Amino acid sequence: MPDSENKTSPAPFSFDDSPIARELADLTSRRKALADVHVEFDDTTRVLTVSNQKGGVGKTTTTVNLAAGLASVGARVLVIDLDPQGNASTALGIPHSADVASIYDVLIDEEPLADVIQTSPESPNLLCAPSTINLAGAEIELVSKVAREHRLRTALDTYLRDNHVDFVFIDCPPSLGLLTINAFTAATEVLIPIQCEYYALEGLSQLLGSVTMIQKHLNTSLHLSTILLTMYDGRTRLAQQVADEVRTHFPETVLTTVIPRSVRISEAPSFGQTVIAYDGQSVGAVAYREAAVEIVRRGHQQKSDEGAH
Repeated sequence: MPDSENKTSPAPFSFDDSPIARELADLTSRRKALADVHVEFDDTTRVLTVSNQKGGVGKTTTTVNLAAGLASVGARVLVIDLDPQGNASTALGIPHSADVASIYDVLIDEEPLADVIQTSPESPNLLCAPSTINLAGAEIELVSKVAREHRLRTALDTYLRDNHVDFVFIDCPPSLGLLTINAFTAATEVLIPIQCEYYALEGLSQLLGSVTMIQKHLNTSLHLSTILLTMYDGRTRLAQQVADEVRTHFPETVLTTVIPRSVRISEAPSFGQTVIAYDGQSVGAVAYREAAVEIVRRGHQQKSDEGAH
């Protein structure tokens, strides 16, 4: 019998078995699960400072997209933009030229927070106290002010007495100056985005040291509640190694959801939008919405655990 007759022909290629098809099927089922999600909010307000002293980790991106993700499931969310660059304000579609009333006026001139808050065009549930370029000089101006570390906390407490929001996210500058200290003093939770790349944990011990210092001297209720892995590329072994390392060090605080590297996430701010508004069905938007739901559910779980003790 000729050899050629013994050879088995290769199995026909099936698109259903391809990695792209599997990814699409996974994304479709995740979208469906999100469409069926129902979360409830009580009368409490969670105040989270989003911080990482290492630049380029997706800090502002995480702030605005988690805020938009929470707003999409019915939460009322306030973003306080404490970074003089004003990128969070830009991404939420909020004007923040030098003549706009901003968080600078709250910190330096003690303007009521309610007077500077604007509503994002994305959602009536999404509010923002914008940053302006004036904030760049606030570090120096705050030095001579009374209660310089507590000015944001005082303004926020006053605002929350008359206005209810479910979440407050404070976007910090990358340096540890008086603006970041005001953010830590005003918050009860710290959320740290960590990118899945080399040196991911670099600077983290410094940040945790700062949190400990604030706990000891200025805000005993501050604690690290959440770590979110960002810029995850599942095709690389490095990303998996970094994720494993972070989960080993912080098993209780790392969210199950990871945020993938995504062109859509990168593009959205240039259109003055979050990725939720820019392309709500994209993998990046789905991941941020999943992370938002996970943050709500973890908060409920923590509360019920505390009630049981």
